[in-house]
Amino acid sequence: MRVHFKTSYEQDIRFFEDRWTLFLYASLVILAFALPYLIDDFYLGEMTNVLIWAVAGLGLMLLTGHTGQASLGHAAFLAMGCYAYHILVKYGVTFIIAFPLAGIITGGLGMIIAIPALRLRGIYLAIATMAMSILVDDIIVLTAPWSGGVSGMFSDPLNLYWIQIDRWGTPVAFYYVVLIVIVLVTIGYANILRSPTGRSFVAVRDSEVSAQAMGVDIARTKMLSFALSCGVTGLAGALMGMFSGVFNNETFSVVISVQLLMMIVIGGLGSIHGAFFGAIVIGFLPQFLSISKGWVGDMIGGSAVAIPGLEFGVFGMILIAFILFEPAGIYGRWIKIRTWLELFPFYRKGMFKRQKSFLKTERLQ
Repeated sequence: MRVHFKTSYEQDIRFFEDRWTLFLYASLVILAFALPYLIDDFYLGEMTNVLIWAVAGLGLMLLTGHTGQASLGHAAFLAMGCYAYHILVKYGVTFIIAFPLAGIITGGLGMIIAIPALRLRGIYLAIATMAMSILVDDIIVLTAPWSGGVSGMFSDPLNLYWIQIDRWGTPVAFYYVVLIVIVLVTIGYANILRSPTGRSFVAVRDSEVSAQAMGVDIARTKMLSFALSCGVTGLAGALMGMFSGVFNNETFSVVISVQLLMMIVIGGLGSIHGAFFGAIVIGFLPQFLSISKGWVGDMIGGSAVAIPGLEFGVFGMILIAFILFEPAGIYGRWIKIRTWLELFPFYRKGMFKRQKSFLKTERLQ
C-alpha cells in the first residue's frame, strides 16, 4: 500500500499524486495515439464516437457531478455548439477559429439561460432544462434559413491548413483531432478542480448553506459552472455534427440528454474517470447488443430478430442496477476494489457502507 506523506498545500493539489500515477496516464495517452495502428477503421470509428461522448460527459459532469445541478437539457447545448460551428464554417471561418468560438458562443448562451434557471434546484431545475431542450428544437425549425430546419445540414470536411479531414475519408486524422480535443479538455477540467473555483463547485454541491457560510458566492459559482459546462458540451456538439455528417432538429433530442445523464451516473458521478467509463458503456453497448443478436441468431439457426426499444431497455436496466447496488458507478466500484486490495488483509467489515448523501445543514433549506 502506497502512502503519500504531504508536507505542503502545493503537494495536496499537484496534478499527479506521484510518478507512478504520471507513468500510468502517460502510458494510456501513448496507447491512445498508437490505437489506429492496432485496430481497423470500424473499431477506430467506434472509439472516436466514445471519445466524443466523453467530451459531452465531461461537460455534464462539471455541472451535475461537481456542482450538483441536475440537467436534462444538455442536448440543447450540443445542438447549439453543432449549429454554431457549422454556420461559422458556412460563412468561411476556419476550423481553428470556428471550433473554439462555437464553445464560447454556447457557453455565453448557457450563462444567459442560467440566470433564471439557477433560481431553481433539484427536480425543478431538471424540468426547466428539459423544457429548454424542447424549445431549442422548435427554434432550429423556425430558423431554417440558417439551420436548414427539418431538412438539416451537411457537415463539410474539416479544413486544417494543408489537409482536409473527413470522418469517412480520413478516419485516422479525424480520430487524432478528437483525441487532441479530449486530452486538452481533460487537462483543463483537472486544473479547474485544483483551483479555488473548482473547490467552490464541490462546496456548493455538498452543502449550499455551508459553502455560503464560508464566503462562496452561490449564484456566481452556479453561473460559472453552467457556462463552463455548456461551453465544453458545445465543443462535443460540434464534433458530433462532424462525426455524423448530417444532422437536423431531431438529432439532438431529449433522449440524448437522458443518455448523457445515464452515462455519468453509470460511470461515476463526481469524477473525471466516470465520464470516460460511462462513454465506453454508451458507445459500445449498441454494438455489443447487435453482435449478441447475431450470435443468438446463429445459435438458434435463424436470423436475428430486431426488438424495438431493446437498446434503451438495456440502458434502463443497467441504470437501475447501478442506482440500487452501486450508486458510485463503475469508477466508485473500482475505487472500492482497489482500496480493498491495498488494505488486505486489514480491511474491516462495513468499510464501504453507504452513507447519507446530504448534510444536516441542508434540512434548513
